[in-house]
Amino acid sequence: MARAKKRAAKKVAAKKATYKNATLKLSHPLKKAQLYAHLSDCAQVPRKNISETFRALAQVMQSHLKKSGPGEFTVPGLLKCKVIRKPATKARKGINPFTGEPTTFKAKPARNVIKIRALKALKEMANNG
Repeated sequence: MARAKKRAAKKVAAKKATYKNATLKLSHPLKKAQLYAHLSDCAQVPRKNISETFRALAQVMQSHLKKSGPGEFTVPGLLKCKVIRKPATKARKGINPFTGEPTTFKAKPARNVIKIRALKALKEMANNG
């Protein structure tokens, strides 16, 4: 019996993502649905994919920022989120800056706080925009 020759699989060229370069002129911030619709239009992908992408991004951020994670997450080129542990504070006496009356400030428990720092590209967007 003759052996059948294996055919070489045809390589399918991967589609390159095409984006519309749409600059918005806004008088007020976009709502969530408007943002998803705009991103869907610009990236030319279904709106459902945009919402799934945001959901996946939130999960990745949560795994980075939770107690067992590294405590730091960077959105490349835009911002860096970092968990800072604030220690507990004792109750103390002081002066109310608004009324000038002596007052007692309550004790606060130790807690985690998220600090978000803008990176260079985001600062340039704000200054040059």
